[in-house]
Amino acid sequence: MLSVVLSGLRARWASFLGGFLALALGVGLLTTMGLGLSATFHAPERSPQRFASSPVVVQGQDRLTLDVRRGPDTVPVSQRLDRPQPVDKELVRELRARWPLTESGGPDAVGLDAPADEVRALVGDRAQVLTGEARRNADPDPERDTQALVGLNALLGTTGGVTAFVSVFVVASTFAFAVALRRREFGLLRTAGATPGQVRRMLLAEATALGVLASAAGCALGAAGAPLLARALVDGGLAPGWFAVGDAVWPFHLAFWTGLTVALAGAVAASRRAGKVGPTAALREADVDTDVLPLGRALLGAGLLLTGLGLLVWTYATEPSELLKRKTYTTLPMLLIGGVALLSPLLVRPVARLLRLRGAVGTLVRENSAASVRRTAAVAAPVLVTVALAGTLFGSAASVTQTRGVEAREQTAAQYVVSGKELKPVAAAALPAGAVVSPTASTSLFVRDGAEAVVKYGARAVADPAAFAELARLPVVAGDLRDLDDRSIVVNEEFERHRIGETVEIWRADGSGPVRLRVVAVLALGTGDNGPYVTRANAPGAPLDRIEASGGGAATARALEASGGTVRTAAAWAAADHPASSPQTRLGMILVLGIALVYTVIGLANTLLMATSVRGGELASLRLAGATRAQILRVVTGEAVLATAIGALLGLAVTAAVLGTLGAGLASLSAPVALVLPWAVVGAAAAVCATVAVASSALPAWRLTR
Repeated sequence: MLSVVLSGLRARWASFLGGFLALALGVGLLTTMGLGLSATFHAPERSPQRFASSPVVVQGQDRLTLDVRRGPDTVPVSQRLDRPQPVDKELVRELRARWPLTESGGPDAVGLDAPADEVRALVGDRAQVLTGEARRNADPDPERDTQALVGLNALLGTTGGVTAFVSVFVVASTFAFAVALRRREFGLLRTAGATPGQVRRMLLAEATALGVLASAAGCALGAAGAPLLARALVDGGLAPGWFAVGDAVWPFHLAFWTGLTVALAGAVAASRRAGKVGPTAALREADVDTDVLPLGRALLGAGLLLTGLGLLVWTYATEPSELLKRKTYTTLPMLLIGGVALLSPLLVRPVARLLRLRGAVGTLVRENSAASVRRTAAVAAPVLVTVALAGTLFGSAASVTQTRGVEAREQTAAQYVVSGKELKPVAAAALPAGAVVSPTASTSLFVRDGAEAVVKYGARAVADPAAFAELARLPVVAGDLRDLDDRSIVVNEEFERHRIGETVEIWRADGSGPVRLRVVAVLALGTGDNGPYVTRANAPGAPLDRIEASGGGAATARALEASGGTVRTAAAWAAADHPASSPQTRLGMILVLGIALVYTVIGLANTLLMATSVRGGELASLRLAGATRAQILRVVTGEAVLATAIGALLGLAVTAAVLGTLGAGLASLSAPVALVLPWAVVGAAAAVCATVAVASSALPAWRLTR
């Protein structure tokens, strides 16, 4: 058996090359992503910056802790405040009286050189005492590294998931098509006395040998590529400057055994079908593919398709805001893509027969594509994967971003908007007559969610409620914005499900509270930016970061410049704050799409090289029937283009389903529907696929018709 396997690998090395490259690339990418993920689990030890020379730091409390019910027990739950509370002045005097203060960090923290136990005994629960590495909590934005790693972890995890999905698909398709082309060989083996079990074991042995070699090569490729990926992530702004790949071992084990499992899994189904080939198969040639959709493939494809559609509908009906999240429009389309790709043999023949291609060449292209369902579906499936990923990923991200920009513009009647971190109030005397100015600030509110959790909401604090009500065009579903004052709040539909006149118990951004505020207006949820609104009395210390103004023309714009921020028209502000996509997001999507495109190129080239190379008898018959060499080449390349077009159409169908559901979700959230189909990206992906398909079919056809 081993000699038969080795002889087969040597004789058909070209057929196995595509599967080897796809599997090695997949294992390499999984290794690279695994090494990157391992580096995101723990940030490197970094010394404190703000209080580097102080062994002990006393800082104001930076968390709000509330008791909530968890079943029969009461447990404390904490949420981080926007900024630490100031250290009590009396406490600072007590500390200074006992020990010299080595550093003063303003009202929120002080450093001193003193025994930590004695400091804790003096401070008690009035503040927190930080020592060792914990002193980093007093640095500006202490969680920036953690937040960066969380985003990077999500990106690498998503990319690894796409890699696994596409590699499984391409490798399984390659094995299945290669087995279909070897039907006569298996018939001859059966005629020579081979049992179905021996045929299956031969294929599994081939898959094992291929899997071991490709996985080992992939691990070596991943080890070399991981440092390059880390450098690219840092240069692209997706990772902190200190990010580097570590020396973890588990990614190599995970990638190697995953690759070997994928190779064996891809061969199992194919080997089962190969074992069913009877001895008489060697004595006949079938002009039309039959049994192109086995029961197992049909059930799996239908299951994936129905599950994907069901989850889309369920998400739309229950939590439409989830449709706007990247994890949703990245993962759910994979179910639809997998289902449609598995069921593609059912769609190839009807679509091909519907085409009205004229002339002898056109007729041959149509009839050959409809008759050779396996070949056409094997070409269409990887194109479907690439086009669908391009359409759903780029289309969903662009649609959500554009919708938010349109929503932001529609929610203000201001002519000008000033933005900045800490804006100065504009003096009323500097404004022309008739100008209306509404300053607001970003803040946070904490609310008990039922009795089991504490939820932190992003909110806006209004400085002038009357001007705010005049300029705001928020999607109010109940109540009136003009009723907002220091004892009330404007909420959205998800905010505790409160109604007009009811009270909400909140804690402010600095942890003070609780404060009971009356609900005076309820907003539609929108894309998620319609957070609560309070007055600045309930947002102590929150600096102004936006000023909206209307009336007075250019004189108002000149007066707004005194605030120290960037003055723009409302349309320009909405476009600047909601760009088409950030460079980081775009780089992440390009990484995912690039992986899919590389796999598609490998799958297309391998499939068409194998499929065309075994058509020597068919092409010779066409020559004997009077077809010229140029006509035969047009037929072969036309079939490749038609199969690519079918895959692109199926990919666009998946894209339409995802974007259509997204549009329906936006409408149910009372948000503007601004769907974007990325024609440029989809067209470029389809063009690359068509180019590879034509080249991979024309080259062997040219050789066979010499």
